[in-house]
Amino acid sequence: MKRVYTATVLTCLVILAVLICGFRLMNLSGTKDHLTVGFIYDNDESTPYTYNFSLAKDALEKKYGERVDIHTRSNVLDDEMEEPLRELAEKGCDIIFFNGYSELVMKLAPEYPDIQFCQTSYMDMSGKSVPANYHTFKGEAYQGRFVSGIAAGVKIRQMILEGTISEDEAVVGFVAAFPTSEVISGYTAFLMGVRSVVSSAVMRVYYTETWSSYALEKSAAKQMIDEGCVVISQHTDTIGPAIACEEASENKEVYFVGYNQSMSEVAPGTSLITSRICWDPYVLSAVEAVMKNKSIESVVSGKIHGTDVSAGFESGWVDMDDLNLQVAAAGTQEAMDKAIDQFKRGEVDFVFKGNYTGVNPDDPSDTCDLRNGYIENENTSYPLFHYILSDVITIEE
Repeated sequence: MKRVYTATVLTCLVILAVLICGFRLMNLSGTKDHLTVGFIYDNDESTPYTYNFSLAKDALEKKYGERVDIHTRSNVLDDEMEEPLRELAEKGCDIIFFNGYSELVMKLAPEYPDIQFCQTSYMDMSGKSVPANYHTFKGEAYQGRFVSGIAAGVKIRQMILEGTISEDEAVVGFVAAFPTSEVISGYTAFLMGVRSVVSSAVMRVYYTETWSSYALEKSAAKQMIDEGCVVISQHTDTIGPAIACEEASENKEVYFVGYNQSMSEVAPGTSLITSRICWDPYVLSAVEAVMKNKSIESVVSGKIHGTDVSAGFESGWVDMDDLNLQVAAAGTQEAMDKAIDQFKRGEVDFVFKGNYTGVNPDDPSDTCDLRNGYIENENTSYPLFHYILSDVITIEE
């Protein structure tokens, strides 16, 4: 018995020594069991854009539980970014995520070399020299816009076949914040999706000159509905356009296509589909990378452009939400799935392609011939297509 007892003790000591060595090796490699994570939002969760981004925080909490402490700051304007950023840095954050458009993040990152700063892409980062701890990322939104355009196109085709409208009345409206390339790229891809089903479709665009104004957005949508638009979509940050469609539907047939957040609750009779960027894959992978003491870009699945990353349906960075089967036309899901499968296979050159000429709104001498196609997000996560398609897109004054 004494020999058995001695052998057992020795075995336990060996196991304990192995465990201690293992933990020491983990510490030497820099692996962390716990992280402090910060989120800074440009708005609050009552707005679609920020709500959609906050889902990544929820996913992080669900995956890591008590292994992460999360601090959030909401309603932070771009020029007021410095104070909350420094505050979170002083709280010991290992990584901070931002969904705003402030250049202050990139400028302040070198002051905190041990913290990783991850910002949703807000400008062309290709060829730019950035701090090693500064990262940008964005889902390739044009893919979801194109697919949502298909859903709208199938519905418009149904309206034409039923005699509700003529082919010449296939007009879609788009409530846009600003004429940035991100916005122009999105609504152009949306129209291309519509025209892949209804070739006679055209678009009217109304700029609100603000990201978030319920009154302006609703008013713009109402104006375009009154002018004959049968489908409305948006790249702004309130439910105003969806409400305008729902209210107008009492007197005329009109439908809504959302972005970032499903509008089926506020517009159950008119909401067709919503496309959104999924921020979860990047946020979860970036946190995993910091925990494992690895570079973020070595862990994230996507197209790597230096410290800038983009991806689409193939990596789960873009998604379609809440196809309203009570409203959508028959065959919508099948038509959407066909395009999504193309994107997943890496076929992306069919979106910005056709017998179109685009004109740069800031320089009319700068034009783009789409007969040879244009590939979006080829070298940067920020969308760069910024041409207004002649004859098919009209900018409302």
